[in-house]
Formats: sequence, structure tokens, C-alpha cells
Amino acid sequence: MNEHHHHDHHSPAHIHSHRNIIGFDKHGIPTVILKSDHHESDNEDDQSFIRDYMNAVTEYRRTFPSKQDVIDQTPDPAVRDMLLRMEQVGIDTAFDRFDAQKPQCNFGLAGICCKICNMGPCRITQKSPKGVCGADADLIVSRNLLRSAAAGAAQHGMHAREVMLALLWAAEGKLNVPILGEQKVRATAEAFGIKQKHRPLKNVARDLAKMLLEDLSRTIPDEYKTISACAVPERQAVWKELDIVPISAYHEVFEAYHKSGCATDGDWRSIMQQFLRCGLAFTFSGVVGASIATDCLFGVGDRVTSKVNIGALEKGYVNIAVHGHLPLLVSQIVEAGKRTDLIDLAKSKGAKGIKFYGICCSGLSAMYRYAGVIPLSNAVSAELVLGTGALDLWVADVQDVFPSIMEVAKCFQTTVVTTSESARLPGAERYEYDHHHSNIEQTKALAEQIVRRAIDSFAARKGIPVHIPPYEVEAEVGFSVEYIHKRFGGMQPIADAIKDGRILGIVNMVGCNNPKVLYEKCIVDVADVLLKNNVLILSNGCASFPLMKLGYCAVSGKDKAGQTLKQFLEPDLPPVWHVGECIDNTRSSGIFAGVSAAAGHKMYEMPFAFASPEWGNEKGIDAALGFRLNGISSYHCVEAQIYGSKNVIEFLKHGTVETLGSSMNVDTDPITLAEKIISDMKAKRKALGWD
Repeated sequence: MNEHHHHDHHSPAHIHSHRNIIGFDKHGIPTVILKSDHHESDNEDDQSFIRDYMNAVTEYRRTFPSKQDVIDQTPDPAVRDMLLRMEQVGIDTAFDRFDAQKPQCNFGLAGICCKICNMGPCRITQKSPKGVCGADADLIVSRNLLRSAAAGAAQHGMHAREVMLALLWAAEGKLNVPILGEQKVRATAEAFGIKQKHRPLKNVARDLAKMLLEDLSRTIPDEYKTISACAVPERQAVWKELDIVPISAYHEVFEAYHKSGCATDGDWRSIMQQFLRCGLAFTFSGVVGASIATDCLFGVGDRVTSKVNIGALEKGYVNIAVHGHLPLLVSQIVEAGKRTDLIDLAKSKGAKGIKFYGICCSGLSAMYRYAGVIPLSNAVSAELVLGTGALDLWVADVQDVFPSIMEVAKCFQTTVVTTSESARLPGAERYEYDHHHSNIEQTKALAEQIVRRAIDSFAARKGIPVHIPPYEVEAEVGFSVEYIHKRFGGMQPIADAIKDGRILGIVNMVGCNNPKVLYEKCIVDVADVLLKNNVLILSNGCASFPLMKLGYCAVSGKDKAGQTLKQFLEPDLPPVWHVGECIDNTRSSGIFAGVSAAAGHKMYEMPFAFASPEWGNEKGIDAALGFRLNGISSYHCVEAQIYGSKNVIEFLKHGTVETLGSSMNVDTDPITLAEKIISDMKAKRKALGWD
């Protein structure tokens, strides 16, 4: 950073020129109190803080539920049924393994263990407040946090790369799949400044794909075109002032590991500035870029009604589950499964036909694009789905596929196939693209081979016991920006309903799941409070599964809403609008941007919120950060591993209010967390004169 940024009152560095003292709330979560003292904490303060945060971590651990707690309190009876079933047949699940890990390491929970170099591992204690290299708690915690953010950016970035390359190769003719989202290609190309007059669709799509890929992998500093085209100007000005606009996603991940390496960057403030850059790279390449490419190639889809939950499984069919995040091969597998010759082959083996089911985001991406792909569960309960014995073949592509599924699959003779060189599983069969994608032209052939393998597996599995809990519902899914414009004629009716109070505000409730809290109950408890207070909920990804399974995404679910929200939803809208898979956070941010523009206000001024109550994986910290960079505060029931640094706690939770207009809020009690969201929304409304 240059000298100007060191002293500018808008820079992140200014926020941390205070001395921070940490207190602890009733849930054992550190609470920061700022004091007007511009000197660094002295050694005595540091020693006291180390004692206090260790006590806080111990209290935090006491909030972690047991497997029995989950069985007793899970809101989904199908989950309870399958947990008991797995216990009966002697198969461990994520909940058994979580119990076996207790008590979790205090140093790990605090983020103050460092294994970056081979002089360690080091951990911060009262006896040894610095690591071998001299790194203190602030530096160790910030480096660990940055590396998690970089990993999340890499994971979503690789997802993005796959769909961007698929769009490019479809445009060039190397990949024999149609470009279905012509309107999306045209509209996005216009925003990117790509010439279209008298040009074929494939040429425009090719140029768009190349621009997206350039933002992903640029090495020579230049304009980040996805940010320029898709971010609101007010936010772009904020990010430029803070000097956090990325060069490219690849570069920022590269630089994150460089800066956080042993004996490189020793300033935790500088580390956290790179953390913000990774958040922007994650958001605009890993999420927005991936969403653009997906919608361009496979179409936006539309609102549809889908069956949901384990009870939707049917015996007697060749049952294929798709699990992960990459849509290309899934689209062709589903297409192959509808072919008459393959259905006839399945029937010749004694099957009634071929059916498809979705786990995690592959299922969510497919459910509103291809009729009959039924979403069953998020990643944490994938083992429970396999435990039904009803699946003949499991397609495991990339991300959120736990290695433990192989043990359950083996018990029920379910064939597991992997489809990417990036994500292999010991014992799985490989029908995958190679490292160089030299066999991308074989996509349709690979898809057919997988469906044929499923048919063979069905024939070989006859007699395997099947246990399907009798729980299924219907859900309305596919609430894209395009659908909302079609339904309302624009965003103005929603903005008007917020202004006049029929809708208190809007929350985007997303994220993965985590056994540190009561599985899926945290999400449901937060949703109940929000809906009763007339808050409209958007949802996608793993967090959306309990909302789908328990009727929140059904039209009848509006009975869970407060009176004025219920009136707004009449006659045919659910209280939770399911926008799709995790990269469809782009749709949620598009709704936020559209509604705020219609209301004539900036996003950070609006009664909006981001909630990921049960977040667990590395991508979760980036997802929340992406919305916070847009000025929308985030709310969680799971704490980040930052207890060990008072400065990082302040930076991550409250220190960006001045610069970004948003904060990170954590409370292990979901009811209290939801009430905090309501309170903050009412404060926003009061400031706007809408109370």
C-alpha cells in the first residue's frame, strides 16, 4: 500500500489503530469493546487475553451437540429415521465421527496453531506468545484465515473454470452440446461491451467465455471485466479506495499463499487486505463468472415444482444420484437416461425405468432445468441417502463429496463413479475427464457409459435390502432474476412492499451444514423467526434442503409467514424463494441490487442480510465475505477459528462497518441470531424513514 492508504481514514489500517479488549457473551463468544488508545496492547494485556480466549473456546465447545441431540431434535423425521437405521446396521455417519473427535483442540478452534513451515508446528500460549519465526497470534490467525479464503476461491474458481471452458468449447464446436441460454449470452455480452451486431451466437459466446477466463487467470494487471460489468459503481469506488480490486482469481490465490508463507509478510493488516481481495476474486470469478457461464450454456431454467426428500426415492427403477458441483456431464447423463434404447435396456434387466436424484449442488443445478431430477439431501446427510440401499449408481464429481460415502456404498453394493481427475475416491470406478481435458469430445460417450454401468449395477444388486422413510414433499424452485421480472414485471413491486412494510426485509439464507450445531434445526429456527416477522427469504445450496424438505418452499408454506408477508405472497408464492445451487448466490445478489435500485437506495442502506447459520467448509467464509463486500451484513451460528486474535476478531466482525458498511455477527443460539437480524433490519428501516 502507498503512503496515502496508510493514513486515509477509509483504509482498513485505520480501523485497527485502536486497542481492543475482549469480553465474552452468554454463549462464550468474544465481544469486542473499543477503547480510544492508539498504542499496541502491552504484554500483560496479551497474557490476560490468552487466558480469556481459552476460557471462551472451552465454553464454545460446550454448545456442540451430540449425535443423540440430533436424533432427538432434528426437524426432519427422515433424518431421524435414517440415523437410527444406520445405527441399527452398524454404519458410522458424520455425526458419529464428530462425537469421536470431542473434545476438539482449543488451539485449532482459536486459530493459533501454525504448521506453515518445518520449524514448527507452533501454538500460542501464555508461556510461548510467539512462534519460532516470531509470528504472534494476530499474524498466525490472519494467515490461517487467508489460506482458508484462498482455498475457497480456488474451489469455486475451479468450478468456474470447468463451466467457462465448456461454454468456450461449445462455442468453438469442440464440445457437442447446444448453447441454450441465448438471451443470457446476449444480455451479458452487452454488459461486457462485446460487439454483437450481425454476429452469430457462438461467436459472441466465445468472446464472453474468453473474457471470463481472462479474469480468472490474468497475470498482467488489467481491468477485471466481470467486476466492471457486474458490480454497482458505488461498490467499485469503495473497493478501489481500499486497494482490494483483484488482478485475477488465480493471481490472488497465488499471492495469498505467497504472502502468508513463512518469513514473507509479517503484518496481519496486510494479510487481511489480501483476504478481502480473495473475497472479491471468489465472488466475481468463482460465483458470478461461474453463474454466467452456466446460465449461458445450460439456460436459466424456470420456476418448477419438484418432489423433495428421501421418500421420493422409488424401488424398482435404475436409480442414479448425481452429487457435486459440475453441470456438464450431469446434463448429458440425464439426457442419456431419457433415451428410449437405454430405458428399454433397463426394462430388459427387470427395471421399471431410469430415475435421477440430486445430492448437494449438482442436484440443485439440474432440478429446475431437467424434469424429474429430484433433490434428496445436502452433503452432510449423503451417507443417510446411500444407507437406504435404493441407489444403484452414485455419480461423484467435485466438492462436498465426503470420502466416507465409499464405506456406505460398499455396504449396499452401490456403484460409485468419479468424473474428474481433480476428485478421486479410493474404490470408485473412473469415468472422468483427464487432467488436460483431451477427452472432452467424449462427453456424450462418457455419459452413456455411466448410464449403462448403472443398469448393470441394478441387475447385480437385486436382493439388496431397501429402507426408504416415507417422507416427501413438493417444493417450488427456480426463482431466478428472470423469473421475478416475468412474475412481477420488474423489481418495483418488491421494493414497494419493503417500503410500505409488508415485507420487513430480505435475507439470503445459504451455506453448508455443520455438526457443531443441531443439524438443519439452526436453519429452520432462524427461518421461523424471520418469516413470522415478515422477512422474505431467498435460499440456495445445502442450507436450502431443510427449507425444501419441511415445506418452506411450498406455496402452502406461506402459512408460516406473518400476516403482511403472507398477503404479499398470495396467491401462489412460497415464503422461501429457492434460487438454485451455491453459485446462484449471483441471483440473490441480483435481486438485492435490483430491489435496492428500484427503491432508490444503495444496497448497504437496505434492510437486507446474509445468513449461513451452519457454514462449515472453506468456501463458507468467502460466501459471507462476498455479500459483506457489497455492504450486506452476515449472520452465523458457527464461529470462525479466530478466537486467538483480538485484532482479527475486530477486523472480521465489526471493523469493516466503516469501510464496507457491513459486519459479521455470530450467536450460537439461532433464535437470538434471528432476533439480531430483525433488530438490525428495523434499524435500517428507521434510518430510511420506513418505520
